[in-house]
Amino acid sequence: MTRALTTTAILALLYGCSGESGGPVFHSGGGTSGNLGQTGGTGGDTGATEPNVLAVVVDPGPQDIGYTNGLFATVTLCVPGTSNCQTIDHLLVDTGSTGVRVLESLITLPLPIVRDSSGQALAECTPFVDGTAWGPVKMADVQLGGEAAAGLPIQLIGEKTYAMPTGCTGTAITDFQTLAANGILGVGLYLQDCGAACARPATSRSNPGVYYACTGPTSGCSVASVPTVQQVPNPVAYFPVDNNGVIIQLPSISESGAPSVPGLLVFGIGTQANNGLGSAAVLALDGSGFTATAFPVGGTAYTSILDSGSNGLFFLDATTTGLNMCTGGLKDFYCPTATTALSATMVTASGSGARVDFSVANASRLNANAFAFSNLAGAMPGFPGDPTLPAFDWGLPFYFGRSVYTAIESRNTPAGVGPYIAF
Repeated sequence: MTRALTTTAILALLYGCSGESGGPVFHSGGGTSGNLGQTGGTGGDTGATEPNVLAVVVDPGPQDIGYTNGLFATVTLCVPGTSNCQTIDHLLVDTGSTGVRVLESLITLPLPIVRDSSGQALAECTPFVDGTAWGPVKMADVQLGGEAAAGLPIQLIGEKTYAMPTGCTGTAITDFQTLAANGILGVGLYLQDCGAACARPATSRSNPGVYYACTGPTSGCSVASVPTVQQVPNPVAYFPVDNNGVIIQLPSISESGAPSVPGLLVFGIGTQANNGLGSAAVLALDGSGFTATAFPVGGTAYTSILDSGSNGLFFLDATTTGLNMCTGGLKDFYCPTATTALSATMVTASGSGARVDFSVANASRLNANAFAFSNLAGAMPGFPGDPTLPAFDWGLPFYFGRSVYTAIESRNTPAGVGPYIAF
């Protein structure tokens, strides 16, 4: 896969059906992320008092939509170099993608357009597993808690400015109904959301067609060659300090779930007294940003990913795990007859194993009044049909009760140069 697809492709956003009338909305599909071993720091300190700490929350989502296992943050955007700002809540915190993306319909600021070398306005066709986010690229100062990055390209999701071109394929993500959030805060492994591939000539087969140059509101958008400096970046990487990674800290929750869970998004790794690695196990990544998981402990090693933007533990299939699948609207999730305890080993950078103990509940029996679950799991799309895709997606349930580190590429940290994952 191209890096654009690797870093942004595995985010579960589509609506599913709730297990019961009035129950939570489940988002099925494959996300990317996780951490299921208590070898890192402490999860659960919810006091966002330091400049490099941003309060986050798992709750039903904007407009109480009923989003299950969505981790949300508030972001402030400003017209570059001014105090003309707007604060937007409920951006999905996603370590499996890169960049700030906000619904175009929410923006009231006169943000300047990002243009290519010929003066054409840029738009982006961002691929996710469940669809494709389309919209213009604008420039903004981005504030996250006490940290800020000046003059960053961001994507506005929507068709208010430019209609989605036919060349931008996939199920359209262009509004609140298709996104189920006010935006996405991509704080993953990479500096930009595409990288060198999108800087290649527009006519090149190796250009993935993520960026478009547009001349008119209803037509005239065509694939563009965009240098990395104009691509949508990881905002954390452009902070003056604390710019080498992030830590997500969430407290443990009961097997029955919780209506909401407060947490922290900490900026920097080893840059302040509150963001050291401690005894965290560091996971080596391959060229696609994947690590390895042995399941069960001592068993077959599978390609795996960690992603806070994925709302479940998505792994393998029913034949391999022996777990029953749900039916109907929850058909992508596991429904064992009783909550099942499982174990795996995640392979660290040194080649040793970090044991991961987790459980899988019956998705159809989860508490209809809760929206945070540590035991929601499903099968992983692509396994076993496509061996190039991960077989394990450690999503948000993995983050409860621990500190999960995401180190950004080319940035120095106490454990070496990123990218890597640690917990």
